[in-house]
Amino acid sequence: MSVSTNAIFKLPTVKNEPNFNYAPGSPERAALKKALAELEAAAPFEVPAFVGGKEVKVSGERTEQPMPHNHKKALCTFGTSTPELASQAIEAALAAQPEWEAMPFNDRAAIFLRAADLISGKYRAKICAATMLGQGKNVWQAEIDAAAELADFFRFGAAQVEQLYAMQPTENSPGVWNRTEYRPLEGFVFAVTPFNFTAIGGNLVGAPALTGNVLVWKPSPMATYSSWLVFQILLEAGLPKNVIQFLPCPNGDATISLVDRVLSHRMFAGLHFTGSTHVFRHLWQKIGNNINNYLSYPRIVGETGGKNFQLVHPSANVRAAVTGAIRGAFEYQGQKCSALSRLYVPKGLWEGEGKFKEILLSEVAKITLGPVTEFEHFMGPVISQASFDKCLSYVEKAKQAGGEVLAGGKGDASSGYYVEPTIILTKDPRSPTMVDEIFGPVLTVYIYEDDQFEETCKLIDQTTTYALTGCIFSDDRAATVKAGALLRHAAGNYYINDKSTGAVVGAQPFGGARGSGTNDKAGSMTFFTRWCQPRSVKESFCPPESFPYPSNQRD
Repeated sequence: MSVSTNAIFKLPTVKNEPNFNYAPGSPERAALKKALAELEAAAPFEVPAFVGGKEVKVSGERTEQPMPHNHKKALCTFGTSTPELASQAIEAALAAQPEWEAMPFNDRAAIFLRAADLISGKYRAKICAATMLGQGKNVWQAEIDAAAELADFFRFGAAQVEQLYAMQPTENSPGVWNRTEYRPLEGFVFAVTPFNFTAIGGNLVGAPALTGNVLVWKPSPMATYSSWLVFQILLEAGLPKNVIQFLPCPNGDATISLVDRVLSHRMFAGLHFTGSTHVFRHLWQKIGNNINNYLSYPRIVGETGGKNFQLVHPSANVRAAVTGAIRGAFEYQGQKCSALSRLYVPKGLWEGEGKFKEILLSEVAKITLGPVTEFEHFMGPVISQASFDKCLSYVEKAKQAGGEVLAGGKGDASSGYYVEPTIILTKDPRSPTMVDEIFGPVLTVYIYEDDQFEETCKLIDQTTTYALTGCIFSDDRAATVKAGALLRHAAGNYYINDKSTGAVVGAQPFGGARGSGTNDKAGSMTFFTRWCQPRSVKESFCPPESFPYPSNQRD
């Protein structure tokens, strides 16, 4: 059924969602503590699949999503979505596409604007609590992710799609009207979302949906509950029930079978992915192998790993550089794609009283680890036993390569997956912890000669296959300019006198190239072009009625 829309609507002006501070005695702190207590008491929750507009309780063995700070208790359990269920999900999504695509943009946008208000208001405490308990974030990290950034993605997304739709041809010859319409992709989008950001999960389904696409969503097993909560909020906000199909699934053979079924479908139109470089490349190969089966060339959008750097110039403010390093490396236990793991410090700033090393080690010693329910801790647990083991194995690799552990290097997984904030000093700029992504609280320092600044810039650029984020601390503008040129392709997000993490929607669109992804810049208007198939329309008001041109006439 077509709908008449006899107006051009202007969306409300959007601004970044302010962060609550959760100070002692504040109402938001009380609300969050209440939500944490209620979720812990009620857990484990049973999370179903959602296919064909209804919840589907998958039979068979259930998988647990443990609480990383208390891994003996599960936040939720979920079944294994089968390839057969994936096929049903695809057909349900495709059946819903014509009506969803035809819905006026102002109505699609209203759903996501309402969802943003629900996230930042009614569900703020609950979604933060779910992210803290399920993904091991402390209160501040949950606030900037699950509340503020998720609301920002939905609000700015609506505004950016409005901006995109307004991009129209500027040239019209006499008697002709040229225009462009931005159709969704022909088929369905497959969203594969990570554990580390609730907001990324919401955006990976939200961005394609805003432009009229339908989706099949496979959330990370380690973020199943918060993903389910985001989905429920979207439904409450008015999202038609078949626009997004929700398929929880454990890692391993079950996921491989499900993914194979999805990627073999003729109407597969796009992959929206955040996760490891290895998995992304594997999925891309699968898509390439199936290319002759598809109706269209699928869009592939992915943000993957990083081996992010901080370069300190001899002119740098030492305390600012130390603070940037600590926050960049150890916030959320280093489990951000943008987290700092390579630190380059000039020899003249490193050793001595009041110098970089002394301040760094003194400040790191102040960091405490503990359960997310104890708000005073700067760090909590890593996400899983596998992550815990990987972090400590790389500490051993660093030692074997001649590295010196200056701080941390140990862990305790008896109740939660706790890894100490670890600092390693290396003399080999290409040692394992300078090259491989660890995704944990392990920072490796390399000391360079003061007169080797340009050479160090080149070293940074050539050390890894990644190019996600990086930063420089410098009070010498000429050196800052030189580094910016030499590191031009080393990071998709580059910070001057600021840490390597903390991109804000609308302010610093996020993404990297090389081994770090397709650099499509989530949080920007151009990002939405990836989820559209434009159609150019030319309308002639008085078309010619005779075929010859004037040049065809005889002299």
